[in-house]
Amino acid sequence: MSQFYEDVYQVTCRIPAGRVTTYGAIAAMLARPMAARAVGYALSALPEGTSVPWHRVINAQGRISLKDRHPGETGLQRRLLEREGVVFDSEDRVDLRLIGWVDPAEPE
Repeated sequence: MSQFYEDVYQVTCRIPAGRVTTYGAIAAMLARPMAARAVGYALSALPEGTSVPWHRVINAQGRISLKDRHPGETGLQRRLLEREGVVFDSEDRVDLRLIGWVDPAEPE
């Protein structure tokens, strides 16, 4: 596993329950602002049953962008987020201004 993947997992583990961040935000936190897609690849490489809270990472539009590898997987991410109190609007988006997370250890 690459160091980049490990770094993605470390940042993802810092996202508090009930909050979300984006693939691009994680890439920026890792000083790789053009690597949002690579963040997605790293999260998709996680084994089933991982403790890394992958479900807290969404796209920049505030939507789940997980491509189903298995039927119902998109629903799983939404259910996990809703269990943490994340609310989706009628267009299946979350309000990143309200629950978007930026690592407090990082300068804004």
